Amino acid sequence: MNRSITLLAGTALACALALPLSAQEAEASVIVVTGEGLDETPATPAYDKQIIDREQLVSVPSGRIEDALASVAGFQQFRRSDSRSANASAQGATLRALGGNATSRALVLLDGVPMSDPFFGYIPFSAIAPERLSQIRVTRGGGSGPFGAGALAGTIEMESAGIDQLDGFAGQALVNDRGETELSGSAGARLGSGFLVASGRWDRGKGFYTTPEADRVPLSARAAFDGWSAQIRGVAPVSDEIELQVRGLAYRDERTLRFEGADSSIEGQDASLRLVRRGEWEFDALAYLQARNFTNVVVSSTRFVPVLDQRNTPATGLGGKLELRPPVGDAHVLRVGMDFRRAEGELFETAISAFSGNITARRNAGGTNTDLGLFVEDDWSLGRLVLTLGARLDRWTIRDGFYTERDASGELLSTDSFADRAGWDASFRGGVLYRANDVVALRAAAYSGLRLPTLNELYRPFVVFPVVTQANAALENERLEGFEAGIELTPNPAVALSLTAFDNRVKNAVANVTVAENLRQRRNIDAIQSRGLEASVSATLGAFSLDASAVWTDAEAKGSGFAAALDGNRPSQTPRFTGGATLSWTPADDWLLSATVRHVGAQFEDDLESNVLPAATTLDAFVQVPMTPDIALVLRGENLTDETIVTRNQSGSIDLGVPRTVWAGVKVGL
Repeated sequence: MNRSITLLAGTALACALALPLSAQEAEASVIVVTGEGLDETPATPAYDKQIIDREQLVSVPSGRIEDALASVAGFQQFRRSDSRSANASAQGATLRALGGNATSRALVLLDGVPMSDPFFGYIPFSAIAPERLSQIRVTRGGGSGPFGAGALAGTIEMESAGIDQLDGFAGQALVNDRGETELSGSAGARLGSGFLVASGRWDRGKGFYTTPEADRVPLSARAAFDGWSAQIRGVAPVSDEIELQVRGLAYRDERTLRFEGADSSIEGQDASLRLVRRGEWEFDALAYLQARNFTNVVVSSTRFVPVLDQRNTPATGLGGKLELRPPVGDAHVLRVGMDFRRAEGELFETAISAFSGNITARRNAGGTNTDLGLFVEDDWSLGRLVLTLGARLDRWTIRDGFYTERDASGELLSTDSFADRAGWDASFRGGVLYRANDVVALRAAAYSGLRLPTLNELYRPFVVFPVVTQANAALENERLEGFEAGIELTPNPAVALSLTAFDNRVKNAVANVTVAENLRQRRNIDAIQSRGLEASVSATLGAFSLDASAVWTDAEAKGSGFAAALDGNRPSQTPRFTGGATLSWTPADDWLLSATVRHVGAQFEDDLESNVLPAATTLDAFVQVPMTPDIALVLRGENLTDETIVTRNQSGSIDLGVPRTVWAGVKVGL
């Protein structure tokens, strides 16, 4: 907590030092700051892209960012649970069925900063409040390019809301039928030509039982949660063309899963500085620092006592990006630059006997990964035709890896120091966009990308009792090769349709491979190949609007040798079909009534296709009714049909997702 307070205070001080410049500049001339990055380039639409706008973000029935992202068909986490009832380490993000383990294969950015945990690769969804954002841009596929290594399945770019959306005070307070609460607020002020916004959110509740009623034991526990996050963000002009953006984020989230004492927590402190110049010589310069931690207690599902205390997993991420757009003529937009990311972390865990309660081992493991990328990309506009071509070169290192195990008295039982590794990898991407007329646009793209195995995959074993998954310090980098083609139809400004066919292949895919009963190990299999069709439609007719998307995917593992048993299998946790639609009605200003139907097809729990998670269809709703010009009544409903959502099935040991949940509260600041 002290570190979080220090971070936010430091960010506030940086804003305070910068904003007087804003006031001085304002006296001389009118300067407009946006708090955003550089504009999209002309060829951005050559890749499969979908926008989640602010209205969609602030009307999510669960109030969770991961459910907002689920409106993009093909987005998935490793499990179906949201951040109230999932172990955070399983909350990786992926697209296009390129999953199979809990690490993110999609690159998730907040104001240009990678949000994945430096050690695990999961996304701290509970720290990202939808009401703080202006929009989310999801690019499925697309390769690495200027985004940075890790964008195998695609890129999710989240942009913080500016002063136009967060001026003054706004907030909301809600309670649900289980007595759980959600409290959030923000305060924004214009200071000269700049602005300052502070926001916070606190979610807590006793949770629901993830264990089916027939399987509960006296020590079965509700999925209790208690999490908060706070952010402060300032934007100020440095000159008439350059603006400074400063952001600090701090959060902590505590959860209990399945049994009493099976507690986990995540916490983090992030800080970033960004300089953006618009004009003839545009640039975007970003630097960031992240401090993260994770704890987790594993409880035996037969004796119901702690057997593993993952008591401390400190990790640090630091990096930055510099992108330059030199003037090369009206027909070209050239992007050249570099980015860097360093992830360092280690785990401290204690193994405990389920029979005596005595400590049997103390383990310590960790390492450091780095990636330095150089990129160049050019968009060439030729009337209705836009061509794009880019290349990227990554210098990566995996080093300082170690694993140590001692007994309860501290005597060394085993120790390993793993050889340092390094190399160069090249990635390419290119695309074409042809606007045949005002109604039809055709696009096609091909791309490649790179992802380093995370420190978690390399060095940390884990237990979801009774299944043990071993780490593997010899894991190789994953490589993506993919191509796609699509058509965009806009018969009028109120209607848009999109259809994309894709074929993506991740070579050396890291998977949790079953090697014996209740024993798995992270290994590189030959590949995961995913082919499919993605479709979306958005339409507005007067006060009504419809947003829908669906994806059908044929994904399969390619395995030989030790992984021959996986060959042709669908990757674990991968549905063949997902889709959803939201119908909204705005009968008057500040009114909103919406209903969302979402379907997730059946998927397998494991790589051998032995345990099935049945298909699930849910119905959610959101209602906002203004009572005064500044205050509204808010009603939200999750899983209103009370569909049984199976999120885990390990040989009949089952976890369930959110049951029917109804929220009510008030919103201030419309």
